[in-house]
Amino acid sequence: MRGRPEQIPIWRSLLADPPETWLVVGGRGAGKTLLGAEWVAGLVRGFPPYSRRPKYRNIALVGETLADVREVMIDGPSGIRTVARGSRPRFEATRRRLVWDNGAVAQAFSSEDPDSLRGPQFDAAWCDEFAKWKNLQATWDMLQFGLRLGEPLQLITTTPRPVKLLKQLMAHERVHVTQMRTADNAQNLAAGFLAAVKERYGETRLGRQELDGELVEDRDDALWNRAKIEAETAPAGELRRIVVAVDPPASATKRSDACGIVAAGLEADGRAVVLADLSAAGLSPLEWAGRAVALYHRLGADCIVAETNQGGDMVGTVITQVDPAVPVRPVRASRGKWLRAEPVAALYQQGKVRHAERFAALEDEMCDFGPDGLANGRSPDRVDALVWAVTELMLRQRSEPRVRGMG
Repeated sequence: MRGRPEQIPIWRSLLADPPETWLVVGGRGAGKTLLGAEWVAGLVRGFPPYSRRPKYRNIALVGETLADVREVMIDGPSGIRTVARGSRPRFEATRRRLVWDNGAVAQAFSSEDPDSLRGPQFDAAWCDEFAKWKNLQATWDMLQFGLRLGEPLQLITTTPRPVKLLKQLMAHERVHVTQMRTADNAQNLAAGFLAAVKERYGETRLGRQELDGELVEDRDDALWNRAKIEAETAPAGELRRIVVAVDPPASATKRSDACGIVAAGLEADGRAVVLADLSAAGLSPLEWAGRAVALYHRLGADCIVAETNQGGDMVGTVITQVDPAVPVRPVRASRGKWLRAEPVAALYQQGKVRHAERFAALEDEMCDFGPDGLANGRSPDRVDALVWAVTELMLRQRSEPRVRGMG
């Protein structure tokens, strides 16, 4: 069968008890349709590693609409009939089905009509652009009742969207998940396409979803909104002040919290701009101090703002070991993370803070930071550093500093 390694279910032959459901989330043009067409062909002809039994005979092809099933899954550029080798299956339009010479049949169904899945029974199903289905839960439920022949298998190919059922399937122990990026299929895409879309959408929420196949979402109770952050991103202008903020971890193991290192500047009009995020996990004290000092010099910053809750006086001492000339302003948290972050988030809502470029990891943490003080179940170290930087620039009363350029 044709395809890159991730387009072929080699894992089925490697696992003693492979999952019945294969979920493929991928970017636009990543090769999801070809994968689905080859998967169906492999089942119909009984080819390993697609199948562990001779042949599958009754297959459901489910798309957002019937037109999508025919124009993409069946007769599209990478559809079942287009990529078929040897005897092509014939399409019976009036009965909405594909028929192979060996007797295998694939019926077309639409998410617009979940009840059409009542009655038929299958031993396999290919569900395409699953996250776009109009009646997602009802269509899925009806399909599950119909998968009752032999040893049923199902394939889901989709560009990810933060819908509840997709998230549940991605977390299910009996679902094998494969992620594919548009860039992985660059050799089969039009010249210049990838560069053009990366330039326009790279590192945005839409780009990460539509090009990298990432499931990107915001928490309902988060302080920040990803769409607003992206909409207001713009390069920094003349800066009056620049600070580098550091939130050191309690330890330096690979599983420890990250060391938050975020730089921000204050423009002449009083707005703050986030300039850099060099946060990382597993850094020793000298490593994170060296990283912060290097960023301080690169940006021509005024000082390093360092939280001392974890390390006390050691934090300033280790920075001084790297460069004794760097001014350090120690800060200590007396309130919880959420309370410290609220006034900074309010400045974002008022349009008084923006990002100079896309900082995907930082923005993920911001948009998953909830009232429990955690982001994705972990300490929000990037957010902590961001909060200290913006607080130093905008929420502390101080004398007017000299104008400073970016250098």
